[in-house]
Amino acid sequence: MYFNRSNRFYHGIMFHHFHDNKIHSKGQGSISRDQLLKIIKFIGRKNILNANVFYEKLIANKLKDNETCLTFDDGIKCQFDVALPVLEELKIKSFFFVYTSIFVGKPDNLEIFRYFRTNFYENINLFYNDFYLNLDVDLKYFFKKNSKILKFQIKKFPVFSVEDLKFRLIRDNFLSKKKYDSIMLKMIKKKKLDISQLYSKLFFSKKDLVKLDSLGHLVGLHSHNHPTKFENLTPMKQKHEYKKCLDIISNILKKDKELISYMSHPCGNYDLQTLEILNQLGIKIGFKETMIVEKNKGMKRINNSNLEIARVDHSEIIKRMK
Repeated sequence: MYFNRSNRFYHGIMFHHFHDNKIHSKGQGSISRDQLLKIIKFIGRKNILNANVFYEKLIANKLKDNETCLTFDDGIKCQFDVALPVLEELKIKSFFFVYTSIFVGKPDNLEIFRYFRTNFYENINLFYNDFYLNLDVDLKYFFKKNSKILKFQIKKFPVFSVEDLKFRLIRDNFLSKKKYDSIMLKMIKKKKLDISQLYSKLFFSKKDLVKLDSLGHLVGLHSHNHPTKFENLTPMKQKHEYKKCLDIISNILKKDKELISYMSHPCGNYDLQTLEILNQLGIKIGFKETMIVEKNKGMKRINNSNLEIARVDHSEIIKRMK
């Protein structure tokens, strides 16, 4: 089993989307119940710690190189419907990191937009082509001008294709959030999709969150609005994102804030100011999603601090299984 080679071991396996033959359709990057079971078998059940045990061992600096945990980001309903039954059968308690705008009636459109591009186009490249038609930019020049950024992103996020990363580069580095949302909503309207009908299908409810907590899983922070470029926010906005997230989770679970001290970085984005803010809020451990050393963030190793625990995407595990 690959866990520690040239100091590149990870301590978290990252999951997002799942599909079944009922409610949740197969989409880019999604896996089935059977694939989840195979991943767990490949990793080795004995190597997977319950979230609370992982937390305690990490804080006590007693975590072994082969010990890992399962983490689920974004509060996506398919995790509750497809993955949770598997976890309960195998008695695995995991981390669930949620962004909280979904619980106050104003969810960020990130998951809505993903659903749209993976369910209303035959393949993802057809969506990209349609999306680019709405831009007033010379794409060849843009990508050439940003070639260094793109090369770094390819190294940083091997789970994504080059076309995926080009799209994200346009979304995050060229368009404002307002402009991006405007284009996407225009495309959605053209396809006659009523997004208000998707909320209960795509997102956790408050009851789901309470259920996860009652079963012994750990529910943690993933910001309030899930900004895709968190490091570009001002310190004040960064603090607002995490403080509001913490307040809402604490209120839903009826749990003291001091007992909610774990998080994951949205899209793996953060800066040194982010880490300071998390420390101020009493967050003890945080997960990133990259397997490289980013020197501009003061990193010296893969698991650079308790707020920068390396995770690997489940798709990378699947590649090693073949």
